[in-house]
Amino acid sequence: MIDHIIFSVSDLAASKAFYEQALAPLGYSVVFDFEGGCGFGVLEKPDFFISQGDKVEPRIHIAFTSRDRASVDQVYAAALAAGGTDNGKPGLREDYHPNYYGAFFLDPDGHNIE
Repeated sequence: MIDHIIFSVSDLAASKAFYEQALAPLGYSVVFDFEGGCGFGVLEKPDFFISQGDKVEPRIHIAFTSRDRASVDQVYAAALAAGGTDNGKPGLREDYHPNYYGAFFLDPDGHNIE
């Protein structure tokens, strides 16, 4: 089990604003601020952190769990509204498994978020 992840972003303010909007449908918000970064989580527990730094290369892929297909659709729409780039519309991904429903978008640094 992974407790948390942290990675560098090239523009902390832009990425923080992006993730605040994109992850809100999952119940995520900024729950921890620190000099040069912040942690997102549900309730009091941050598990997804970003910090100001060099752009990460190669770009990474992060997948979030959602409670249902509607929340996948909502996150995807919120991410695009926040300035994200489409990288795979919401839908079944039967090559993963028969009931896998997901969507993909790129964050401000080009990371693939699922």
